[in-house]
Amino acid sequence: MKQALHLGAISFDAVKHLVLCRAERRPPKLDLDIYPYLPRATVEKTSAKAYMRLLDRKEEPA
Repeated sequence: MKQALHLGAISFDAVKHLVLCRAERRPPKLDLDIYPYLPRATVEKTSAKAYMRLLDRKEEPA
């Protein structure tokens, strides 16, 4: 997981790939430069305050 976070690999498939590569003792191939049509994603760390705001909200009628 540390390697995935360090690389910015956030998808299930990328993390699974890293885990399998580590288990099979082979280098991972996560070079996205060969996929120029994929958009670059930036994901920020979620703050605890954001979750607390969701928990503090009173239940709204449906």
